[in-house]
Amino acid sequence: MGDEWAGSDDEIARAVLASSPNAVVALDRDQSVLIWNDAAERLFGWTAEEVRGRRAPIVPEELTAEHNAVLERVRTGGQVSLRTKRLRKDDSVLDVRVDISALRLGSAVAGYVCVYHLAGVDQAAKHRMARRDRLVRQLTDVVGDINSELELPAVLDRISANLTELTGADAGGFVLIERERLRLVSTYQLPESLRGTTTDLRTSLVDKLLRTGKTVLLQSEGLDDLVWAQLSGLHTIALGLAAVGGRPYGALYALFARRTPGHLELELLELLAGHAGIAVSNAMAYQEAVRQRAHEQAVFDASADGIAVLDGEGRVVRWNPAAAELTAFEAKDVIGGPPPFPLPKPGKKLTFQMGSGRWLDVVSARIEETGEVVIDFRDVTTAKELEEAKDLFLATTSHELRTPITIVRGFASTLDARWDHMGDLERRAAVHTIAERARSLGQLMDHLLLGARAGAEELKVRIEEFDLAERIDAATLGLPALSDKHRVEVHIPDGLPRVLGDPLATDIILGQLLENAFKYSPKGGLISVEAWPEDDGVVVVVDDEGVGISPPDRERIFERFVQVDSGDRRRFGGVGLGLYIVRSLAKAQRGDVSAHPRPGGGTRMRLVLRTASTIRSDTPMR
Repeated sequence: MGDEWAGSDDEIARAVLASSPNAVVALDRDQSVLIWNDAAERLFGWTAEEVRGRRAPIVPEELTAEHNAVLERVRTGGQVSLRTKRLRKDDSVLDVRVDISALRLGSAVAGYVCVYHLAGVDQAAKHRMARRDRLVRQLTDVVGDINSELELPAVLDRISANLTELTGADAGGFVLIERERLRLVSTYQLPESLRGTTTDLRTSLVDKLLRTGKTVLLQSEGLDDLVWAQLSGLHTIALGLAAVGGRPYGALYALFARRTPGHLELELLELLAGHAGIAVSNAMAYQEAVRQRAHEQAVFDASADGIAVLDGEGRVVRWNPAAAELTAFEAKDVIGGPPPFPLPKPGKKLTFQMGSGRWLDVVSARIEETGEVVIDFRDVTTAKELEEAKDLFLATTSHELRTPITIVRGFASTLDARWDHMGDLERRAAVHTIAERARSLGQLMDHLLLGARAGAEELKVRIEEFDLAERIDAATLGLPALSDKHRVEVHIPDGLPRVLGDPLATDIILGQLLENAFKYSPKGGLISVEAWPEDDGVVVVVDDEGVGISPPDRERIFERFVQVDSGDRRRFGGVGLGLYIVRSLAKAQRGDVSAHPRPGGGTRMRLVLRTASTIRSDTPMR
């Protein structure tokens, strides 16, 4: 034992009795006072010298029998605690609680030890404990309340409101720490005009609190310069620091104008600030999740690719708008079931043709954490058709080139080998055939070149005013002599308006349309050419009584390398560039060409050019 405890046991006992906050009275078996400590003097008013060695006159006469019975019960064993009345030296009555136990020397009972304290002290303690329990329960409800809200502004408003209710403050608020500034983001029982107010962190109470290293602060001085001074009668501010992720995020202010906060209010403020940090963190995490989900949803909805998500059982759970457009299956038709196409293995690509004829490239990836599968698919119909068209173009071009080349080579070889054995007419006929086939080859090369330029948007036309009727006459002149199976009729009204465009390009268009009319009506019939003014343009139609074009192909025939299978059209040869060039030349002149069914059978090709009165060369054209 240290030096401070070097005294005798008696000295230690006397020190303990003198330090006790409760009145301690020791009695012998005759109830004479043996010990009467300082607290007993303060409680009852008699000094130790006045009562030691005799009965202390503190038991009211009417309670003497009760007192003796209690002592007897203690003597026979046990301890008694009761609330009773006792007298002071000034004859006032005290409401006390007394704990009585036996004073033993060995196994014998030598007397009694009575410990007194005012019953009112008990009541105050009980009241404080009851209030504390009530406030703790209220804090639990408050915590549940603020955590039930996930929108950050609403969370902060609830914190401010609950703060005042919990601590008894007259007003409250929440400030955010924004680098070197504070921003008041929530108020309760304060002017709404204060919301959004900012101030310098370095001159604030929050900075003072941060420098102390504590989490709560009570301030009762120097409040006049604070924004809170708008609260009438403000005399005390309690401040609690809220942290998010271990870093200071903001602070709770409790403002007192009518009462003074104590330790309990500070404790509650500290607890609430801690829970506020958790609630704010939850709200921030929720808002980030909502923001991220909204971003993902926007990407999901705006994607040009079809995107689907399948659950672990292969059922569709998400289906974006592009998926519905590409497959013609709405989300309501596929969600809950399998996708309307086969799935590739993860990391592989599958090219699949839908029943609608559309081609899709499909890829998939598995999300290991959830077992879901994400499918991405896009429309490759155009690329697929272009690939097939190129293959067809190569095959067709090879065929178209092979035939005239074979004939040219055959006749040239014949002339080379049999020149001296052939008559003049035979030689002329052979040379004529070679010349015709060479002309065909040249025309084919011209088409290929024009098609390449049109595809690269390099077709150059000269825009000028010209007489379309004259070009039609030139294009149809001599046509009746080309075939004894066909009849040609041309109907052009007098005074047909002049048009703006390229005369040479228009000659190519008319020549190709007329050539097709003859080509695709092998059994003969009427070839009719008409022209008339319409709205702000001039319309030229070329009608034939040939094999016709099916409705689905009336647009496709103007694509590159396309030769449709309608009727007998595929047997007429060609590389599929003629009508592509025709439309490209028409559009370069701000006109158009289209295909239509002819009443009674056959095809009507319709060319439209703008009149000189509606188009001026104010905009350069190619």
